Amino acid sequence: MTDLNSAPAGKEHRSPIEVDELHKLVMQSLDDDQAVEVISIPLAGKSSIADHMVIASGRSSRQVASMAGKLADKIKQASGKVVRIEGLPVADWVLIDADDVIVHLFRPEVRSFYNLERMWAFGDEARPPSAATGG
Repeated sequence: MTDLNSAPAGKEHRSPIEVDELHKLVMQSLDDDQAVEVISIPLAGKSSIADHMVIASGRSSRQVASMAGKLADKIKQASGKVVRIEGLPVADWVLIDADDVIVHLFRPEVRSFYNLERMWAFGDEARPPSAATGG
């Protein structure tokens, strides 16, 4: 019988994923799943809750739930850490707390109503790319 507490350091869990790697993984996963209007708000030095807040929309509750499940699986696979998820199975607004990166996934109507971008934006940095380029 193996005692997990006696395993060599670093063997019982995967090494922690770096914040930038985690952020990149989140952004790539959302891109792979065809999330729309994906924005990332840098929070490092502005809030202690996380280093990044990512906000994205899915076209339906089903897509939002699917994106959330896939993202949680990818984070677990990369870091060995189980993320906290709120808002399933309804999936109008799903929050994924991956510690250093907080992800909000919305149906478009719900996202418009809560308008988190406006609440959390600090200047122009949270603007979607299309608004920043005028197109």
